[in-house]
Amino acid sequence: MKTAKSSLLLLPLFGLALLAGCDKSAEAPKPAATAASAAPAAGYLDKIKARDKLIVGVFTDKPPFGFVDETGRYVGFDTDIGRRLAKDLLGDENKVEFVAVEPASRIPFLQSDKVDLILANMTVTPERKEAVEFTNPNLKVAVQALVPEGSAVKSLDDLASRTTIVTTGTTADIWLTQNHPDWKLLKFEKNTESLQALANGRGDAYAQDNLILFSWSKQNPGYRVLPQTLGEQAPIAPAVKKGNIELRDWVNAELAKLGEEKYLLKLYDQYVRKELSDDTKPESVIVEGGKWQG
Repeated sequence: MKTAKSSLLLLPLFGLALLAGCDKSAEAPKPAATAASAAPAAGYLDKIKARDKLIVGVFTDKPPFGFVDETGRYVGFDTDIGRRLAKDLLGDENKVEFVAVEPASRIPFLQSDKVDLILANMTVTPERKEAVEFTNPNLKVAVQALVPEGSAVKSLDDLASRTTIVTTGTTADIWLTQNHPDWKLLKFEKNTESLQALANGRGDAYAQDNLILFSWSKQNPGYRVLPQTLGEQAPIAPAVKKGNIELRDWVNAELAKLGEEKYLLKLYDQYVRKELSDDTKPESVIVEGGKWQG
């Protein structure tokens, strides 16, 4: 009798447990759906790792920063940074694909995802900051003008009535277009084309980043760089696609780490020092660790 009574008492409890179990079964998919919706999308660094290759836009005609040597290998200050970034991200400096860019194609190549990163002497300007994400800088630069040694041009003011050669999309092109719209500019797509035009007498001067001019004039006697600058000294920095904060921040962390190693100084000694005058101080050219001081 006691057993039967106990069984009767247990039946409602068993029914409640069964109902509770049914409710849990009905709700079981919900946590899974929530977890799935909360799972983060693969980041950009993961995308590069899955591809197992870092794609970097570089110059091929701007020694000592980016050029192709006699064996067809991409070399230079910027190019070596690209290899080091590939090594630190993917474990192998050869896991990098270099894509040749011109000044005017640097931003479009980022915007169209043809490259992950630009390492091609891009000066930081307000206009460009609207279009790309700049990392911390790795170089300093000023724009100057190169003229033949025997030229009557002594200062920038003398160029007002003459023809100045520029490479399309460079800081010199942008600055002169904005500040001297009345000056006659002769534009070419490539740095080599612009320098050849100057050598052929098609213009009176070539305006470009002074580091490029110093290097070229040292290798090609018979030219001099005008002392005045077009605008102020400015930082040069790697760039990534607008909104790609993850890759930008990773590169910044890399630049800080490389700064501790004095890595840019090593590249300066390897590629740049011999191109400049003996009294040039490395800190007037490189920005170690990304720490810009204007």
